[in-house]
Amino acid sequence: MGFRATVLTLYPEMFPGPLGVSLAGRALERGDVTLETVQIRDFGVGRHRMVDDTPSGGGAGMVMRADVLAAAIDHAAPVGDARPRLLMSPRGRPLDQRRVRALAAGEGAVIVCGRFEGVDERVIAGRGLEEVSIGDYILSGGEIAALVLLDAVVRLLPGVMGNALSGEAESFEAGLLEHPHYTRPAEWEGQAIPAVLTSGDHGAVERWRRAEAERITAARRPDLLGR
Repeated sequence: MGFRATVLTLYPEMFPGPLGVSLAGRALERGDVTLETVQIRDFGVGRHRMVDDTPSGGGAGMVMRADVLAAAIDHAAPVGDARPRLLMSPRGRPLDQRRVRALAAGEGAVIVCGRFEGVDERVIAGRGLEEVSIGDYILSGGEIAALVLLDAVVRLLPGVMGNALSGEAESFEAGLLEHPHYTRPAEWEGQAIPAVLTSGDHGAVERWRRAEAERITAARRPDLLGR
């Protein structure tokens, strides 16, 4: 069946967006991935299809209604649909490569894109939404975050990358940032490729790459070394 992604959004025209090109685009064309969108406003209330209301207790902005969002989720993922239900949210658990790999190993995902000030807390609990964050900053909505998550997942699906080993030596896969890369020309603006990389000694190359990965990780992301 391939990986099946369903995105609930007020802006379905944002999809597939960048997922329609390069590796992800070819995966969609082949059917390795299916991507469908559900317009949340189709489940809105009243003549104007309202999807939000003022926050209880007062405050700025609007909040997405629990009844509207629950109806959209129930339509997208009826009883028996075992795919994880994700809510893209700045207060969610940070997305990391381990979670990406777990998602890629599954059947797909149902992804809810919030808007406004947030989502009624009752639908998060009532529909078992897992809150996921892509960073400590605020976006206008969850759509861009959903695109980031899906791009990270799709590239790990079998057959998407030309060389499966490409995904195993990348940053975060071994708890380290990736080592530096070089290619031709052998010298550029007075800088030469490190001699070890052209020595033909594969053991020495691997030791150099490991040492460089550890050096860069210690300098830029020391928090990774303690995990």
